[in-house]
Amino acid sequence: MVFSSFTFLVCFFPFTILVYFLLPHKHRNMFLLVMSLIFYMWGSPQYLLVMLGVIIMNYFFGIYIDRADKECGGGNLKKKILAAGIAANVLVLFIFKYLAFAVNNINNFITGIGFDGWSVLKIALPVGISFYIFQSISYLVDIYRREAPVQKNFKNLALYISMFPQLVAGPIVRYNSIAADIESERNISLRQFTLGLQIFIIGLAKKVLFANNMAIIADDVFSQTPEYISALTAWLGAVCYTFQIYFDFSGYSDMAIGLGLMLGFKFPLNFNYPYIALSITDFWRRWHISLSSWFRDYVYIPLGGNRVKVSRMYLNLFIVFAVTGIWHGANWTFLIWGLFHGFFLVVEKITGLHKWQKLKFVRWAVTMCVVIIGWVIFRSDSISYAAKYIAAMFGLGFSGTELLDLSVLFSSAPFILILLAACAGSTPIVKNTLFKGIDAFSYKPVGMPFTIVQNTVLIASFLIVYVVLANSSYNPFIYFRF
Repeated sequence: MVFSSFTFLVCFFPFTILVYFLLPHKHRNMFLLVMSLIFYMWGSPQYLLVMLGVIIMNYFFGIYIDRADKECGGGNLKKKILAAGIAANVLVLFIFKYLAFAVNNINNFITGIGFDGWSVLKIALPVGISFYIFQSISYLVDIYRREAPVQKNFKNLALYISMFPQLVAGPIVRYNSIAADIESERNISLRQFTLGLQIFIIGLAKKVLFANNMAIIADDVFSQTPEYISALTAWLGAVCYTFQIYFDFSGYSDMAIGLGLMLGFKFPLNFNYPYIALSITDFWRRWHISLSSWFRDYVYIPLGGNRVKVSRMYLNLFIVFAVTGIWHGANWTFLIWGLFHGFFLVVEKITGLHKWQKLKFVRWAVTMCVVIIGWVIFRSDSISYAAKYIAAMFGLGFSGTELLDLSVLFSSAPFILILLAACAGSTPIVKNTLFKGIDAFSYKPVGMPFTIVQNTVLIASFLIVYVVLANSSYNPFIYFRF
């Protein structure tokens, strides 16, 4: 089930909200847990067993880490239990996400030298496993570091790991940032609920009106053989995918944040206009913030961060970005994409380019070229296809015959308007004008006349979304694959 589906918008969401507020506070966590499990198992009930196993496993690891800390004063035993807990979580992720990929690559090698390959069962990838495994690891580490108390109430820990607003696509919520909300009664004001609903509608519009429309063009272009794509078409496809992945994921994050507010939880900011970044360093401060900060706090800093000698710091960065890349999927393209960003990040550290204050437009243009080319690698099914597509972007390898005629788009008013709106929507312009004050992190009240205008626009947007969904079955969701 996805937030931009009729099942969610017409049935699941209204029912959940209505019953949630009718129940006494003491029963809300249990109800929310039940609804989260139903949400997760919708359409694929077998995935539920994997998530329940992860919850049970981390419940006991958390108990044992806390017990070792209190009874033995921490030390080696606590560290060993933490290491075992992290290893167990990574093993689950590896089995379901990377085992087939690893065996296939080993088979390619051993068959190439004359040996028989291994067989491996085809294992379906549970939706959102990367997200709830990372949240589970953060829970164990937070207990180990004494940054949060152990959760002895199994129901509350299960709710933290399985909570449906952020379950399948984030943001990655740290246990120490939400533990107090889970334990509290969560008295929700009308203003907080309204703000959450406004943010949810903005995210829904991002997904349905922008991401889905950009996806149509991106899918058409990327389905072609690169030799039959002109440079202009190749850039158009890459730019459309650049907008698709941003509005798809940031829209889903907005919907999650909005739902969280309506239910009494404050989830972290996940996107902060990454396409206005002036460097790759700046881009990663703005893109998928909950993931990049997770890697910073749980991987980069434990590796030594920037407290080690310079050469080791650069190695740490490459390790982090290699893991960031492969986290997104079991394909060499994801690893190359991560290393690609890691390379430019290291170059900026060496040269100090990320600190320059001059030539801002040039810095932005270069940054966006790197980001767009990176998205081509990310979107491609193979390294070979990515190389050919990037070559096509620069007019190399073109056969002179283009099979896909997209010239009609440039004379199409709807497409031009959507593209221009996407450009504006990926900057703070729209938020600072039309949606000023609609912010979960720095709320500033606006006057009643302006509030009426905002709500009118949001209601109209929701109705348009409803009509679009009613007349189209095209509703892809990129991050289901992660």
